[in-house]
Amino acid sequence: METPTPVRPRRSWFATLAIIVAAYLIVAYVLMPQFWKRYTHRHPALEDMPGITHTGSGIPGDPLNVALIGSRHDMMRAMVAAKWYPADPLTLKSCLEIAEASVLKRPYDEAPVSNLFLWGRKEDLAFEQPVGNDPRKRHHVRFWKSEKLDDQGRPLWVGSAVYDEHVGLSRTTGQVTHVTAPDVDAERDYLFQDLQKSGDLLDKSIVPDFHKVREGKNGGGDPWKTDGSLYVGVLRATGKPQ
Repeated sequence: METPTPVRPRRSWFATLAIIVAAYLIVAYVLMPQFWKRYTHRHPALEDMPGITHTGSGIPGDPLNVALIGSRHDMMRAMVAAKWYPADPLTLKSCLEIAEASVLKRPYDEAPVSNLFLWGRKEDLAFEQPVGNDPRKRHHVRFWKSEKLDDQGRPLWVGSAVYDEHVGLSRTTGQVTHVTAPDVDAERDYLFQDLQKSGDLLDKSIVPDFHKVREGKNGGGDPWKTDGSLYVGVLRATGKPQ
C-alpha cells in the first residue's frame, strides 16, 4: 500500500501580504537609500569641490553648504514648488527698489542678491524666500552649476544658503547691504526641509567634514560658523519643459 503524499497547507493571504510588505520595506528603506547615498557620493563634481565663494574683488564670501543633483528645469521646478522665488538680476534699478522696500517695509519677493563667484564665475541661479512683509529679512541661496556630469548626464548644483537678519552697513566696504546670520547650518537645514515638503527631493545624503575650517567671515565682514557638513540632494526628474 502506497503512502499518500502529505498535502501542504496553502499559504494564507495574510502571510503573502506580510512577505510583500516586508520586501517593500527592505527595498524602500534599506536598499534604495544606500543606493542613492553611494550615487550622490560618487558624483564627480564632489571630488574637487571648493568650500567657499569669493566676492568680485577676491575677498572670501559665504561658505558652500548645499548641493542638488538635477537638470536646470528640475532645479527651477523644485525651488518654486518649495516656495523659493527666483531673484531679480542685480541692476541699479533692482538695487534702488530693494532699498526703497527696506525703508518703507514693504515686501519685495524677487529682490536681487549680490554676486558671488565660484570657479571664476558668478552664480548661475539665485532664489529667495521673504519673511513676512519685511524685506530686510529673507532666506536666500545661490547656486553654481558644475561642469562635470554624473553617469546619467546630470550636473551637480553647489550652493550657499544664508539668512539675512537685517539691513546694515558692510564691515568691509561701508556700503548698505544685508547682514547675514552666523549659523549657516540652520539655513541649510531650512532649505532642505522646504524641498522635502515640496515632494521633489528624492533623497538626501550628508558629506561630513566637507569644511576643514568651520568658521570665518564673509565679504561683508559678517561672521559664519558650520558643523562642516555639506547636504546633497537628488531631485526628482520630470524631463525638459515643453
